[in-house]
Amino acid sequence: MLTTGGEVVYVGKSKRLRTRLLSYFRCAFPEEKGARILREADSIEWDYTPSEFAALLEELRQIKRLRPRFNVAMKRDGRNFCFLKLTRGPAPKFLVVRGPSHDDASVYYGPFQGAQRVADAVRELTDVLGLRDCANDQAMHFADQPELFNIFPRTPGCIRFEVKKCLGPCVGGCTAHQYSERVKLARAFLDGTDDGPIELLRSEMERASERLEFERAASLRDKLLRLESLKEQFYRLRFAVETLSFVYPVPGHDGADRLYLIRRGRVRAEMDIPQCTADQSRLTSLIEQVFSTVERDTSQIPTHEIDELLLLSSWFRRFPTELKRTRAPSPGLPSALRRLGRTAARSGREPRSDDGNDVAADHTHTVH
Repeated sequence: MLTTGGEVVYVGKSKRLRTRLLSYFRCAFPEEKGARILREADSIEWDYTPSEFAALLEELRQIKRLRPRFNVAMKRDGRNFCFLKLTRGPAPKFLVVRGPSHDDASVYYGPFQGAQRVADAVRELTDVLGLRDCANDQAMHFADQPELFNIFPRTPGCIRFEVKKCLGPCVGGCTAHQYSERVKLARAFLDGTDDGPIELLRSEMERASERLEFERAASLRDKLLRLESLKEQFYRLRFAVETLSFVYPVPGHDGADRLYLIRRGRVRAEMDIPQCTADQSRLTSLIEQVFSTVERDTSQIPTHEIDELLLLSSWFRRFPTELKRTRAPSPGLPSALRRLGRTAARSGREPRSDDGNDVAADHTHTVH
């Protein structure tokens, strides 16, 4: 939906264009969003896609590219996913967020389920490693910046520093290098390559038990369990992401069948199902290009790929039988797909939408 000046104010998808558009005209102004969109829009343009899966991808890509002001959310999954965000700046800290910001290049880990559980675990990780959790605009005064102390009196100003739960980068309690090393250890833990934080807690718990400080030992045990739970989520995440690595043939309306090469939960390439030797060669090249490159085994997700990862995760959870359609990216796949041809690709119906209607038969399209 566009303004007179050509600004795209809203992008959406629908199986039935007429029904969808009429719903906007039935909305009450100003309380309903549909009416507010119509008040801004002067024209409507639409494109057809051969399947609902194609429409979902196109909708997401259009929203990310055009940034329409009425598309508040990026169609993220509604099952309370969250991410760990490592902020930028001289003394980074971890935040639990619902999704990436559009204007930063911060590091994100996830997605995870259970924001409160993750927040509790991150608090333990922060305490163990002495990372800060103060406001983003808090000024930092590292110990290796002595010139600052002429204007900055080093007085107790951080309760977490005083109780030895923070290195105190804001009160000159550590050098920039010391703090950076702790951040590296936290990132190594989140990547699954270093269990240092867990070992630190375990050692402290054992020492408390030896000193007969059983209440403190029990508290440390609970902290340890929360960190181990977070670590287990990392392992499950990596397994789930690796599981979403395959070639996905999707039957389309009127024979517009399409292949999606998916790796680690993101579409890396797509093309029509091969119908000739040249198509087979192109598919072989794409498979080699997408699946042969080495990728770092990490829980870190590039910011620009988070929304697509959530979209694909949601799609295959809604329609688990679609996983039966997927194929491993083997060398013999291009010729096998050509033998199947369009008839075999269309032998399975498109997944049924939530209202029970066959998606392909409804000519799914993206409206913008």
